[in-house]
Amino acid sequence: MHISTRVNSVFRLVLLIAVLGVSLCVPTFAHPQSTSIQETIEAQRQRLNSADAEERRDALMKLGSMRRPEASSVAMAGLSDAAPMVRAVAAKAILAVGSEQSVPALLPLLNDKDDFVRREAAYALGLTKSRAATSALTGLLVGDKEDGVRSAAAVALGEIGDEAAVISLAGVLAPEGKKREKNGFVMRAAARSLGQTRSRAGVPALVVALGNEKLDGDIRREAAQALGLIGDPSAVSALRTAATSEDPYLAQAAVNSLKKLTP
Repeated sequence: MHISTRVNSVFRLVLLIAVLGVSLCVPTFAHPQSTSIQETIEAQRQRLNSADAEERRDALMKLGSMRRPEASSVAMAGLSDAAPMVRAVAAKAILAVGSEQSVPALLPLLNDKDDFVRREAAYALGLTKSRAATSALTGLLVGDKEDGVRSAAAVALGEIGDEAAVISLAGVLAPEGKKREKNGFVMRAAARSLGQTRSRAGVPALVVALGNEKLDGDIRREAAQALGLIGDPSAVSALRTAATSEDPYLAQAAVNSLKKLTP
């Protein structure tokens, strides 16, 4: 019995060593999904070196759609591409790196010679929600010659919601001693953005726009809706007047805003 017990103990020890030896030899494999992501990013990085601008643009679109910081870091190279359409796509493809990196990288594009690039850069800055972009965007809103760029700047300022932009946005609707904005979409975007800022400082310009029967109905409706978002009681009188408008859509917008301002 004593010999048998010792044999069994030795057998168990040998078996344990064998099992441990096998386990120690098992190689460590990378997570399949992680490897796949890295391979995809690297493949798109290589495509960014293509002589074909369409291929570079497609690579940036794929990197941006991944919504991963490491993919957006690779997409940064597209901001300085020779082709305007590639730079424009790169503007949104880099957003996953976060506003601390993306805003400084995007701001130079607001001075790009191509208006499409400036427009897309403005929209991208709005998506960052960063107030660090407010000053540059207000400058674009006031000074750019292209309607599409100014409207993009107005939209972006609304997305950011910085009260520092109210004066510039209000100036689009009710300028003082300046050339009046003629583009309806820019004015609509400015009115909507004033509502998004929720600042009472924007109320006077919105009231003026709401009561200006020479303006398109779309602009006046945006002004009515913005006043409802801000919620300042001083707008009640103007909204009540607009609620009797022959334009049923404007009247309904005014009524909806009045419900937010009055019991």
